[in-house]
Amino acid sequence: MGNQSSCPRLSKADVEFLTMNTHYDEDTVLDLYKGFISDCPQGKLSPSAFMKIYSKCFPAGNAAEFCDHVFRTFDSDKNGFVDFKEFLLAIDVTSSGSAEEKLNWAFSMYDVDGNGWIDRWRNDQDSQV
Repeated sequence: MGNQSSCPRLSKADVEFLTMNTHYDEDTVLDLYKGFISDCPQGKLSPSAFMKIYSKCFPAGNAAEFCDHVFRTFDSDKNGFVDFKEFLLAIDVTSSGSAEEKLNWAFSMYDVDGNGWIDRWRNDQDSQV
């Protein structure tokens, strides 16, 4: 009885999936989840919340367009939010992945329309002042 927390829980299956598919052990996954939930009590990160967090880390830069690319890449199921599993899988690739995994992730970040190509016009547009 009593009040149950509205905080989403990480299932045992999710912990097992993340320990099998990342370089993190169970204790690290659980610690990272606590931090994620303290920043995102609903268990999902919106684009605006992502930009707010990113802007705190890099206050001098213009975060908007870069955050759009990164968020789209993290949001693997394309539901408009990044949940903990998506977040941890992406962080693992960017921090601990092989060179090929990092390159594939970076490519997907700039393949805006998902067609397998980085469009030239897009690069020209990004480089213009």
